[in-house]
Amino acid sequence: MEIFTFDQLGLKNEILKAIDDLGFEEPTPIQKAAIPDMLKGKDLVGQAQTGTGKTAAFGMPILQSIAPDVRNPQALIMTPTRELAMQVADEIRKFSKYMHGIKTLAIYGGQPIERQIKALKAGVQIVVGTPGRILDHIRRRTIKLQDIRIVVLDEADQMLDMGFLEDMESILKEVPEDRQTVLFSATMPKEIEELAKNYQKKPKKIKVVHEELTVPLIEQYYYEVREKDKLEVLCRILDMEKPGLSVIFCRTKKGVDELVESLQSRGYFAEGIHGDLKQSQRDRVMKKFREGTIELLVATDVAARGIDVDNVSLVINYDIPEDIEYYVHRIGRTGRAGKAGVSYTFVTGRQINLLKSIERFIKAKIKRKKVPTLNDIAERQREIFADRIIKTIQEGHLTHYISMVERLTEEYSSIDIAAALAKLLMEREKINLAEDAVDPFEDTGASEAGMVRVFMNIGKRDRVRIGDILGAITNEIGLPGSSVGAIDMFDKYTFVEIPKEEAARVIKKMNKIRIKGKKVNAEPANGR
Repeated sequence: MEIFTFDQLGLKNEILKAIDDLGFEEPTPIQKAAIPDMLKGKDLVGQAQTGTGKTAAFGMPILQSIAPDVRNPQALIMTPTRELAMQVADEIRKFSKYMHGIKTLAIYGGQPIERQIKALKAGVQIVVGTPGRILDHIRRRTIKLQDIRIVVLDEADQMLDMGFLEDMESILKEVPEDRQTVLFSATMPKEIEELAKNYQKKPKKIKVVHEELTVPLIEQYYYEVREKDKLEVLCRILDMEKPGLSVIFCRTKKGVDELVESLQSRGYFAEGIHGDLKQSQRDRVMKKFREGTIELLVATDVAARGIDVDNVSLVINYDIPEDIEYYVHRIGRTGRAGKAGVSYTFVTGRQINLLKSIERFIKAKIKRKKVPTLNDIAERQREIFADRIIKTIQEGHLTHYISMVERLTEEYSSIDIAAALAKLLMEREKINLAEDAVDPFEDTGASEAGMVRVFMNIGKRDRVRIGDILGAITNEIGLPGSSVGAIDMFDKYTFVEIPKEEAARVIKKMNKIRIKGKKVNAEPANGR
């Protein structure tokens, strides 16, 4: 039976419920291959790179096998670095959301060992750690190994490169022989094959083979952004590029719904497709997209299969894909029919390592781009506006308008008249002409002595006035109006000067209220 959904893998309902909450639609190839055999207790050797979803491939079967009433470690996962140990532990915790009594602990060097010993004594079923620190606990006898059922070596080739071979072997000799042993490695040097031969029982070999990249006309870039800034960066790109038909990829169904709602509230013509929509609903959205009624299609990887639209000019990876192969499928939505295409990928924090894996796979450099400033966007809007004027002149049919302007030239210069008309139209279309616009990403505004500037995510476009913000601060927070300094309001955000000693209280309380129906997000201006 070919596997298409998580339901077909034989996982417990509690795990499936957590998967549904996270919004994942379909298992990746390594998950489809590994999970059924792991659930049967087989030893595995999986050849898979970072970015294939392998943590879930071994994490979910581990959770399924855990006995919550046994408070000792039952699964031991070795990773080459502390960062990966924390990442794996975090992901397993997400999948165990509805499995009460199961504890996961990351142990690694650089963290006080006493804290780890205390946590182990309190009761932990899943331990994720670096070989050196795991061995340290074994020698101190602060970790009990008699109930270990599963051992996982994650990114074994990296542990080999870092000189952990002896440590890995020492650990494998200490755990019970009747355990299940699972090994994942991007490459298979002879030392890894020897490790598998000596410490596994007739392991099944799984290899994930990625498709080749066949879209050379696509220019590929990435933006390094913080998670909380992704929406603002996306809007800036859309305002700067005016790209036409664009596909924006999110990793989960929930992410699609939230992003569509945010984009629509900001005035963009966007709709989403994901696995929870009926086929008739998907067809309706796709019809709008092909006809250009909507310009932004927000989609999950599964729902985007079969999108066949030739004039998609831009693909944006709002969430970097879980599987490298998905990256290839995603950016292949642009650059069709012999046309050039562009793709942008948002990268946050440690995801830069996943980006490097994608570069190695596609054998191409993904160039870094700077987030457009407000002045960049203003300049671009002015260029587009000037192009519209030139096009209108070239198209002609201006006789009636010329006669009206000629009457006005009896009192005013033609330059003043043109400037006034441009002002009226640009104000109506909210085109920014200010060269000195304050950018919340690059706030350099000076505050008066003893005052600090606070950023708030509400502005003129939310139909909010300065009095509304001042009223919220004085009425809801109880700060006297005379204590509040300058309030600088812009279209999408506002800066407020607050006495330094009151800033933390104001920010905390503002984040709990709404102004004109919009939830306020307040934070120190220099923290952005």
